[in-house]
Amino acid sequence: MLIKKFQGKTEDEAITVAKEDLGKDAVIMNVKTVKPKGIQKLFKKNIIEVTAAIDETIAYDTKEMKNENTESPNKKETVTKVQSEALTKIDEEKKENESIKIEDRLNNLQELLEKQMQVKIEEEKEAKKEAKKEEGLQEKELQEKDTNSECINLIRKQLINNEVDEKYVEAIIKEIEQNVKKDSALDNVLANIYQKIVLKLGQPKVIKGTENQPKFIFFVGPTGVGKTTTIAKIASNLKVEEKMKIALITSDTYRIAAVEQLRIYANILSVPLKVVYSPEEMEQAKEEMENYDLVLVDTAGRSHKSQEQQEDVEKLINSIPKEEREVYLVLSTTTKYNDLIKIAETYKQISEYSLIFTKLDETSSIGNILNIRMLTNASLSYATLGQNVPDDIEKMDAQKIAKQLLGGQ
Repeated sequence: MLIKKFQGKTEDEAITVAKEDLGKDAVIMNVKTVKPKGIQKLFKKNIIEVTAAIDETIAYDTKEMKNENTESPNKKETVTKVQSEALTKIDEEKKENESIKIEDRLNNLQELLEKQMQVKIEEEKEAKKEAKKEEGLQEKELQEKDTNSECINLIRKQLINNEVDEKYVEAIIKEIEQNVKKDSALDNVLANIYQKIVLKLGQPKVIKGTENQPKFIFFVGPTGVGKTTTIAKIASNLKVEEKMKIALITSDTYRIAAVEQLRIYANILSVPLKVVYSPEEMEQAKEEMENYDLVLVDTAGRSHKSQEQQEDVEKLINSIPKEEREVYLVLSTTTKYNDLIKIAETYKQISEYSLIFTKLDETSSIGNILNIRMLTNASLSYATLGQNVPDDIEKMDAQKIAKQLLGGQ
């Protein structure tokens, strides 16, 4: 697979450049506007950047036709080299980002919360001081107020503002109050709450292959949460980075567009795609794909209100033995909490699952991640942050989520 970015003054111009370079069979995967940074934004206009991809073999054949009289014998090696250099650059950027120490994150978060807490404490003290002066209370009594309680109250409000269910907030606070002394330092209180949330979120479960037989990975969930795009991102990372032998299956025969979308990704990745219509066909596909490491299965979006549709999903999953499969429930962070509860409980009756959350870039409140994790006790797995393939996906980062829930950036 060859993935490149091209720029132009307009979207048509950028696409034309991409087609000229990669050929008419190139697939446009993403279009975005790039704004000049710094002082340049006063003098330069926005430019359009498109991300295009093409099967490596097709790209090579296209270049052969365009340069028939001047083609060098090492052309295909050049394409491979460009791809290799791009992947190496991505790896280097990821390693650089992962080098940030959690101690630095915690220190920054502590400093931010200390400032917020001190302002809030002073405001509340002044208000209570005025009220209690009328009752003849002395200022000395106000100064003896438990500072740690003020800190915990501030954190309680922060979690609730981030849409964490109040019952889970109180459960966490109760555990902290039992383990932290009243005269504990502020940073100790904060560190305890931070660590408690990290432990509640747990370590992410990632998709791995087995040595002796293929593993079937089912992706289930309601319509519109981004299952197909998520599968494409995971398949790309598993093949390119993990060097696994991947195959794709779709049972989403209700939406022709979904099948065609997955077919495009399969062609780009040079992996097989099979369409199945019944549990019996799934069993047949299992025999055909016994030489693959992982088989990713895209299921149709189902309503949690339909018993019949639930049974269809259950039969499809059960066509593969339990020890040879894993199930991942894909949920959107933009879905209402009450609906998430019903969806999570419905699919719990069908199968055990791990959790994938999508559209983190479309919400400012991520409390539902902690809510559903504590409701189901299912392992968190991946999070998606946009539509770009194969980018915009990452393993769930418990430290990052805890920091955001407590008001960090």
